[in-house]
Amino acid sequence: MNQWLRKILCGAIIMNYKKVPDEQSKVILKTEGLTKYYGGVKALQDADFVLQDGEHVAIVGDNGAGKSTFVRQITGTEIPTSGKIYFDGKLVNFNSPLEARNAGIETVYQNLALADDLDVPSNIFLGREETFFNLGPFSFLNEKKMLEKSIEVLSKTGIKIPELKTQMGNMSGGQRQCVSISRSASFASKLIIMDEPTAALGVQETTQVENIIRNLKERGIPLIMISHNLRQVLDLVEKIFVLRQGKIVGEVETAKTDGNEIVSLITGVKQNVHAQATYV
Repeated sequence: MNQWLRKILCGAIIMNYKKVPDEQSKVILKTEGLTKYYGGVKALQDADFVLQDGEHVAIVGDNGAGKSTFVRQITGTEIPTSGKIYFDGKLVNFNSPLEARNAGIETVYQNLALADDLDVPSNIFLGREETFFNLGPFSFLNEKKMLEKSIEVLSKTGIKIPELKTQMGNMSGGQRQCVSISRSASFASKLIIMDEPTAALGVQETTQVENIIRNLKERGIPLIMISHNLRQVLDLVEKIFVLRQGKIVGEVETAKTDGNEIVSLITGVKQNVHAQATYV
């Protein structure tokens, strides 16, 4: 084989090698030994968690199992006692929810984080207002643009609010929930976290929220969902992480499990529970 042909073949091998996908690059969120103590209370212990890009997973567990504590650590709401958090391939130490949001993490909290005295557009763009001129505290809000974009945001998620200029405090719980979810779904760029997204919602509003979640899947946006609704969990996500007494005690693929196994992992005992039941 002459030298010229050898160079071509070696170059082709190198090019082909570079095309091999890096599995590690597909991981959007990873925790190692994530731990949180509140004084002598061990709320979260040595949590190892991996979320692939585009993957939808659920975190389930009994009340006080550590679900919300886990979310508070990765969103910068609290500082972990120990452990590491990797987001989008980088070691991160979020000191506030704003830092996490700026990194691409959107969160729907159980308390919704809405301003009751403001209307729908003002809530959707809360903290990222559209302005004519960005002059800090002297900026002029572009309310028309925020209204137009709010209509677009709600239209994409299938949410119908009759009057967008109504103050949030005058809306039903279901409407408030839908606005909060639409806001997060619209701005989510890398990861969205939903804590009990359909709690206290009616059948129609629950269906709308579930459709938003399916739309996020189609868009390839990864999701972490906390829910007590096993039917919903088994229907919407690919993988389930089970927390019990602050520890991750199970990681199962939805297609290979059922409600009985999930409840057994949650409680630590064997029992027969219908897959559509909710646990308390």
